[in-house]
Amino acid sequence: MQKRGSKRKQSEIAVRPSAPIKPHNPYPDHPRPSPEECRAVRDDLLTLHGFPQEFVKYQRNKTPAKPEALTGENSGEEKESVLDGLVSTILSQNTTDINSRKAFASLKSLYPTWQNVVDAEMKHIEDAIRCGGLAPTKAACIKNLLNCLHEKKGKLCLEYLRDLSVDEIKKELSQFKGIGPKTVACVLMFNLQRDDFPVDTHVLQIAKAIGWVPSVADTKKTYLHLNQRIPDELKFDLNCLLFTHGKICKKCTSKRSNQEKNESDSCPLLNYI
Repeated sequence: MQKRGSKRKQSEIAVRPSAPIKPHNPYPDHPRPSPEECRAVRDDLLTLHGFPQEFVKYQRNKTPAKPEALTGENSGEEKESVLDGLVSTILSQNTTDINSRKAFASLKSLYPTWQNVVDAEMKHIEDAIRCGGLAPTKAACIKNLLNCLHEKKGKLCLEYLRDLSVDEIKKELSQFKGIGPKTVACVLMFNLQRDDFPVDTHVLQIAKAIGWVPSVADTKKTYLHLNQRIPDELKFDLNCLLFTHGKICKKCTSKRSNQEKNESDSCPLLNYI
């Protein structure tokens, strides 16, 4: 009887869902940033810049959105869909914010629905987004995304991702050609409001300059390290502020001597170097 009981327990354990695997940290012995330091940097940059207006629309609502807020009524702006956000992120690659916004506006002006984009010729899509740079590459990526999505789901919509776990979302989006980890992380944080911390050039440069990662760290390893070190509740604000600060200030990432850096009081991040 005892043996049967043991087997039954083993069977129950075997079918029990496994817990999510914690991502590998490439720098387990690197102690920075601490939660306290993350909060201090967030507060310093918030005092310096205020919260960046371009990211206000992505801030999490403390209370459920009203129906008119979800549809954009009375607000003058429709809520951005997940698919809109993904395409916007694709268009933002290797270009300025102004040019990527122009490219997205041009695309939506010529092709109001994503089905219109599917039906359009590739050269016409390229012309529509040419102001954003890398038009052939980005047009092919968008076209492939839409075709694969329609073939897989029967409709051009990514709202189903809202019901999936972070790991499941990463797996889903990574199936589309041209959709890399940074793009996925941006969609996770901005459009799906998940606790993730994308690493772009600005964030990478600052993280290395203030010692949050080793100087030899690359984008992938920085992403893995910072996502484990930065508290979830600080990720959104801190990421938006670091991105904004990196575009404006070059003092904290320059190659000047420590003495020269100490002589400047215009960048609060110099205090963390």
